[in-house]
Amino acid sequence: MSVAEDLRDRRFTDAMLDGHADVLATRVFQVDTKWPHFKRLLADVRTLAGEMPQGAAVASLERGLLYGGCSLIAPFFQDQDFQALDCSPESADARGAYNAAMVDDPRFLFVPGARRVPPSETGLADASMDLVLVPNLVHHVADQDALFAELARITRPGARVYVFEPLLRELHQVPDDYLRWTPFGMARAMRAAGLEPGEPKMAGGPFEAIAYCWVQALEYFPDDKRDEMARWFHETHMPELVGWDAAHSDNLVRQNTSFPVAYSITATRPA
Repeated sequence: MSVAEDLRDRRFTDAMLDGHADVLATRVFQVDTKWPHFKRLLADVRTLAGEMPQGAAVASLERGLLYGGCSLIAPFFQDQDFQALDCSPESADARGAYNAAMVDDPRFLFVPGARRVPPSETGLADASMDLVLVPNLVHHVADQDALFAELARITRPGARVYVFEPLLRELHQVPDDYLRWTPFGMARAMRAAGLEPGEPKMAGGPFEAIAYCWVQALEYFPDDKRDEMARWFHETHMPELVGWDAAHSDNLVRQNTSFPVAYSITATRPA
């Protein structure tokens, strides 16, 4: 059974989708304790799902192996002809589904059936997709030219490609961590492939960046010290930094300067 067939057979209620979104927010992306900027991705995905007409062809390039072989966002596209593509690299096989505990929750809507493919060889037909989603994946792809060429190839004229990417991340999933595009570099790569990017939507700021680095740094403390330092940070300093980010969003010293932690960008294939 395909992912689209599974979605049509199961039919999720709004309450079920809200529960699934809460698991993604609190357990997978940990937006209150680790990655607030992933609120941007979650909001964008639900908006896109609401905009797409029934039966539209949608594909999502993810790393499903990490979560037991599923698509995190498939349930939101139950009204579309949705294809989940698992782009986990070969190096991930040895680690397997090491994030499966994050989705071990009865509210998580596990939709199996993601097809394992290289990100530049999706196997989808030319100009067949109305929407292609690439959430938090681009930096794990070695051949960037091939990736963007593939995104342009499978997208119909007038259809869209959505990308969410971090600007600030530690080296992770080594050795398959290759680059961090700025929004302007991403837009340039999209144009070179024949896509027309829109304005990027930024997420996070300088104080969230500090918070994120602190959260990562906590993992470097030994076990007998880590819990103490985590309480010290999360009980006081994490909410303080997030609050400062909301209150102080503009650089008041230097123009043409900002400090987003992540961003999303949507491109269109010209008709």
